[in-house]
Amino acid sequence: MKKTAITLALAAALPIPSFAQSDVFTFYGKANASFQSNDEGEGTQTDIKSNASRLGVKGELPLDSGIKGIYKMEYEVDIDGEADETFSQRNIYAGLEGGFGQVIGGKFDTPLKEAQNRVDLFNDLEGDIKSLITRSDNRESNNLQYTTPSLAGFKASAAYISNKDAEIFDGEGNLIDTRDNGTSVSLAYDNNGVYLAYAFDQDVEANDWNVNRLVAQYSLGNLQLGALYEEQEKADRSKQDGWMTSVAYKINNWTAKAQYGQSDIIKTDGETFSLGLDYKLSSAAKVFTFYTDETAAGDYERSYVGIGTEFKF
Repeated sequence: MKKTAITLALAAALPIPSFAQSDVFTFYGKANASFQSNDEGEGTQTDIKSNASRLGVKGELPLDSGIKGIYKMEYEVDIDGEADETFSQRNIYAGLEGGFGQVIGGKFDTPLKEAQNRVDLFNDLEGDIKSLITRSDNRESNNLQYTTPSLAGFKASAAYISNKDAEIFDGEGNLIDTRDNGTSVSLAYDNNGVYLAYAFDQDVEANDWNVNRLVAQYSLGNLQLGALYEEQEKADRSKQDGWMTSVAYKINNWTAKAQYGQSDIIKTDGETFSLGLDYKLSSAAKVFTFYTDETAAGDYERSYVGIGTEFKF
C-alpha cells in the first residue's frame, strides 16, 4: 500500500509527458468531503466524511484492425484520515475494445451494480442505496466481463466472477462448502432521455443467492425521475425485496433532490428518506447540503445532516 501511495503521489507531482496529452494516459480524480452531524441512536456527533474521493489513471492504446487496448487503475482516497489505509482499490482493469464490443478483466463494478445508472441521487453519501435498500452493489475481483456494442440504444453486459473454490467454514472452523463462481448480467436501453434496465446476479453475494433488479429513469429538460426495484432470494429460498424512487430538478446553478425507499434486504422494515440541494460553482465543482433519515424494525433510527464540497479534475 505504501508503494501505491508513492506511485500516485509521483503521478500527481511530476510533469505529464507528451504522450499523456493523447488518450493513452489520462490522470483524473474527485475530492468530495462533507461536514456532518450524525445521530445514530447514541446522541449527536459531528464528523468530517470523505465520500469516495478518488485518484486514477486510464487510457486507450490504438492497436491493429481497429482494436484498441483499454485500462483503468482507480484508488479511493481517505481524505478524513479515519481509514486504516489512505488508498484502497476501486475499479482496476485492462482489456480490449472494438467493433465487437468490449472485454475487460480485473476488479470492477458488476453489471447489476452498473445497471442502477444515476437513479441513486445520494450515491456515496449517507443516503446511498447500499445503506438500507440493497446489499448487491458489488465490486468484484477476478472478474471477466463482455459488453456488446450499443445497438439502437440497447446494450448488454455479462460478467463471470471466479471465486477460485474459496473454502467456507462454519462457526466452529469446520469446512462445510467451497465458494461457487458467480455471474452477473444486465440488459439496458438508453435513448432520448429514457433509461430502462434489467439485471440478474447468481452466486455473487453468496452460494445459491439470486438477485433481480429493475431500473427506470426518465429525463425531460431540467427534470429527472428514477426508480429501482430489487428482489433477493437466499439459499434457503426466502425472499426479500426493496424499492426506491428519486426526483431531481435543476434551476440555473441549483439542483434540488429527493429520494425515498423501503426494503427488507438489509434490515426488516427498512425505510429511508433523503433531501438535498446542490449549487454548481463550475463544470467541475459544486457545494451541497443533504439530510437523510433511516428507520427499521428493532428501534433502528438514524439521521444525518451535512454540507460539503466536490471537485473533479
